[in-house]
Amino acid sequence: MKTLFTLAMASALSFSALAANEDLKELSTVNSNYKKINVTLKGGVGDAKISIIDQNGKNLNNRKVHVKDESVVVPYDMNNLPAGEYQVRITTEDEEVSYTVATMEKPIPVADLPLMAYGKAKDNNTINLSVIGLVEPGVEVKIISSDSGKVIFEEKIDQPDAFKKDYKLKSMNAEDVYVELTDALGRTKTLFF
Repeated sequence: MKTLFTLAMASALSFSALAANEDLKELSTVNSNYKKINVTLKGGVGDAKISIIDQNGKNLNNRKVHVKDESVVVPYDMNNLPAGEYQVRITTEDEEVSYTVATMEKPIPVADLPLMAYGKAKDNNTINLSVIGLVEPGVEVKIISSDSGKVIFEEKIDQPDAFKKDYKLKSMNAEDVYVELTDALGRTKTLFF
Protein backbone atom coordinates (compact mmCIF):
# COMPACT_ATOMS: atom_id res chain seq x y z
CA MET A 1 0.00 0.00 0.00
CA LYS A 2 2.85 2.36 0.87
CA THR A 3 4.50 1.61 -2.50
CA LEU A 4 1.24 2.34 -4.33
CA PHE A 5 0.86 5.66 -2.48
CA THR A 6 4.50 6.63 -3.31
CA LEU A 7 3.95 5.74 -6.96
CA ALA A 8 0.74 7.82 -7.06
CA MET A 9 2.52 10.83 -5.51
CA ALA A 10 5.45 10.56 -7.97
CA SER A 11 3.03 10.37 -10.89
CA ALA A 12 1.09 13.39 -9.61
CA LEU A 13 4.31 15.43 -9.24
CA SER A 14 5.47 14.43 -12.72
CA PHE A 15 2.09 15.34 -14.20
CA SER A 16 2.04 18.72 -12.40
CA ALA A 17 5.57 19.50 -13.65
CA LEU A 18 4.46 18.61 -17.19
CA ALA A 19 1.34 20.79 -16.85
CA ALA A 20 3.45 23.66 -15.46
CA ASN A 21 5.82 23.35 -18.44
CA GLU A 22 2.85 23.60 -20.80
CA ASP A 23 1.70 26.68 -18.88
CA LEU A 24 5.01 28.48 -19.46
CA LYS A 25 4.82 27.51 -23.15
CA GLU A 26 1.34 29.06 -23.29
CA LEU A 27 2.54 32.21 -21.51
CA SER A 28 5.50 32.82 -23.83
CA THR A 29 6.20 33.31 -27.52
CA VAL A 30 9.39 33.93 -29.47
CA ASN A 31 9.46 35.52 -32.92
CA SER A 32 12.26 36.58 -35.23
CA ASN A 33 12.27 39.16 -37.99
CA TYR A 34 15.55 39.08 -39.93
CA LYS A 35 18.13 39.72 -37.19
CA LYS A 36 15.73 40.81 -34.45
CA ILE A 37 14.30 38.42 -31.87
CA ASN A 38 11.33 39.32 -29.66
CA VAL A 39 10.48 37.29 -26.58
CA THR A 40 6.95 37.93 -25.31
CA LEU A 41 6.03 36.90 -21.77
CA LYS A 42 2.38 37.20 -20.77
CA GLY A 43 1.14 38.37 -17.41
CA GLY A 44 1.47 35.78 -14.66
CA VAL A 45 4.92 34.46 -15.56
CA GLY A 46 6.53 36.14 -12.56
CA ASP A 47 10.34 36.07 -12.34
CA ALA A 48 12.03 34.56 -15.38
CA LYS A 49 15.47 34.28 -16.92
CA ILE A 50 15.85 34.47 -20.69
CA SER A 51 18.97 32.98 -22.26
CA ILE A 52 20.13 33.22 -25.87
CA ILE A 53 22.28 30.26 -26.91
CA ASP A 54 24.16 29.79 -30.20
CA GLN A 55 24.39 26.64 -32.33
CA ASN A 56 27.48 25.48 -30.42
CA GLY A 57 25.70 25.67 -27.06
CA LYS A 58 27.49 28.86 -26.02
CA ASN A 59 25.40 31.12 -23.81
CA LEU A 60 25.42 34.56 -25.48
CA ASN A 61 23.12 36.51 -23.18
CA ASN A 62 21.17 36.12 -19.93
CA ARG A 63 18.50 38.56 -18.86
CA LYS A 64 16.26 38.45 -15.79
CA VAL A 65 12.76 39.89 -16.08
CA HIS A 66 9.77 40.22 -13.78
CA VAL A 67 6.33 39.95 -15.35
CA LYS A 68 3.35 41.02 -13.24
CA ASP A 69 -0.09 41.47 -14.78
CA GLU A 70 0.78 42.87 -18.22
CA SER A 71 2.70 41.26 -21.07
CA VAL A 72 6.35 42.16 -21.52
CA VAL A 73 8.24 42.12 -24.83
CA VAL A 74 12.00 41.63 -24.52
CA PRO A 75 13.81 42.56 -27.77
CA TYR A 76 17.19 41.23 -28.87
CA ASP A 77 19.22 42.82 -31.67
CA MET A 78 21.31 40.10 -33.32
CA ASN A 79 22.94 42.32 -35.99
CA ASN A 80 26.44 41.77 -34.58
CA LEU A 81 26.05 37.98 -34.82
CA PRO A 82 25.96 35.70 -37.87
CA ALA A 83 22.61 34.69 -39.31
CA GLY A 84 21.54 31.20 -38.25
CA GLU A 85 19.63 29.24 -35.65
CA TYR A 86 19.62 30.26 -32.00
CA GLN A 87 17.97 28.75 -28.97
CA VAL A 88 15.93 30.94 -26.61
CA ARG A 89 15.57 29.37 -23.17
CA ILE A 90 13.05 30.78 -20.70
CA THR A 91 13.44 29.59 -17.12
CA THR A 92 11.29 30.26 -14.06
CA GLU A 93 11.61 28.82 -10.56
CA ASP A 94 9.49 25.81 -11.54
CA GLU A 95 9.66 25.54 -15.33
CA GLU A 96 11.81 25.80 -18.41
CA VAL A 97 10.95 25.99 -22.12
CA SER A 98 13.18 26.32 -25.15
CA TYR A 99 12.48 27.77 -28.58
CA THR A 100 14.59 27.51 -31.70
CA VAL A 101 14.55 30.59 -33.92
CA ALA A 102 16.34 31.39 -37.14
CA THR A 103 17.76 34.79 -38.00
CA MET A 104 18.59 35.90 -41.52
CA GLU A 105 20.13 38.82 -43.33
CA LYS A 106 17.74 41.49 -44.52
CA PRO A 107 17.63 41.52 -48.32
CA ILE A 108 19.23 44.48 -50.06
CA PRO A 109 16.63 46.76 -51.66
CA VAL A 110 16.72 46.60 -55.46
CA ALA A 111 17.37 50.34 -55.70
CA ASP A 112 20.62 49.81 -53.74
CA LEU A 113 21.90 47.16 -56.17
CA PRO A 114 24.01 48.27 -59.14
CA LEU A 115 22.64 48.40 -62.67
CA MET A 116 23.72 45.18 -64.40
CA ALA A 117 24.93 46.16 -67.87
CA TYR A 118 27.71 44.82 -70.08
CA GLY A 119 29.18 46.01 -73.37
CA LYS A 120 31.76 44.83 -75.85
CA ALA A 121 33.05 45.83 -79.24
CA LYS A 122 31.93 43.26 -81.81
CA ASP A 123 34.12 44.86 -84.47
CA ASN A 124 35.58 48.32 -85.14
CA ASN A 125 32.18 49.91 -85.85
CA THR A 126 29.74 47.79 -83.79
CA ILE A 127 29.18 47.69 -80.05
CA ASN A 128 27.00 45.16 -78.25
CA LEU A 129 25.03 46.18 -75.16
CA SER A 130 23.38 43.79 -72.68
CA VAL A 131 21.27 44.91 -69.71
CA ILE A 132 19.81 42.37 -67.25
CA GLY A 133 17.89 42.29 -63.98
CA LEU A 134 15.57 45.23 -64.61
CA VAL A 135 12.75 45.63 -62.12
CA GLU A 136 10.90 48.32 -64.06
CA PRO A 137 10.96 48.85 -67.82
CA GLY A 138 12.82 51.86 -69.14
CA VAL A 139 16.54 52.35 -69.77
CA GLU A 140 17.95 55.52 -71.28
CA VAL A 141 20.94 54.77 -73.53
CA LYS A 142 23.37 57.52 -74.55
CA ILE A 143 26.33 56.90 -76.85
CA ILE A 144 28.87 59.66 -76.27
CA SER A 145 32.00 60.68 -78.16
CA SER A 146 35.11 60.22 -76.03
CA ASP A 147 36.85 63.17 -77.72
CA SER A 148 34.16 65.86 -77.64
CA GLY A 149 31.81 64.59 -74.89
CA LYS A 150 28.84 65.13 -77.21
CA VAL A 151 25.92 62.72 -77.32
CA ILE A 152 25.96 61.12 -80.78
CA PHE A 153 23.00 58.79 -80.24
CA GLU A 154 20.27 58.56 -77.61
CA GLU A 155 17.25 56.30 -77.10
CA LYS A 156 14.97 54.87 -74.43
CA ILE A 157 14.36 51.12 -74.36
CA ASP A 158 11.22 49.91 -72.56
CA GLN A 159 11.98 46.21 -72.11
CA PRO A 160 10.58 44.81 -68.84
CA ASP A 161 13.36 42.43 -67.69
CA ALA A 162 16.42 42.56 -69.92
CA PHE A 163 17.60 43.37 -73.42
CA LYS A 164 20.51 42.91 -75.76
CA LYS A 165 21.20 45.20 -78.71
CA ASP A 166 23.91 45.97 -81.28
CA TYR A 167 24.73 49.55 -82.23
CA LYS A 168 26.44 50.34 -85.58
CA LEU A 169 28.65 53.41 -85.47
CA LYS A 170 29.02 55.57 -88.58
CA SER A 171 32.44 57.13 -89.13
CA MET A 172 33.56 56.25 -85.56
CA ASN A 173 35.33 53.32 -83.98
CA ALA A 174 34.04 51.53 -80.89
CA GLU A 175 37.07 52.72 -78.92
CA ASP A 176 36.10 56.36 -79.69
CA VAL A 177 32.80 56.19 -77.73
CA TYR A 178 31.41 55.26 -74.36
CA VAL A 179 27.84 54.48 -73.25
CA GLU A 180 25.95 55.98 -70.33
CA LEU A 181 22.90 54.05 -69.08
CA THR A 182 20.21 55.17 -66.64
CA ASP A 183 17.34 52.89 -65.64
CA ALA A 184 13.85 53.75 -64.34
CA LEU A 185 15.10 53.55 -60.72
CA GLY A 186 17.82 56.13 -61.41
CA ARG A 187 20.69 53.65 -61.29
CA THR A 188 23.50 54.49 -63.74
CA LYS A 189 26.38 52.72 -65.39
CA THR A 190 29.07 53.86 -67.83
CA LEU A 191 30.64 51.40 -70.29
CA PHE A 192 33.92 51.93 -72.15
CA PHE A 193 35.08 49.89 -75.14
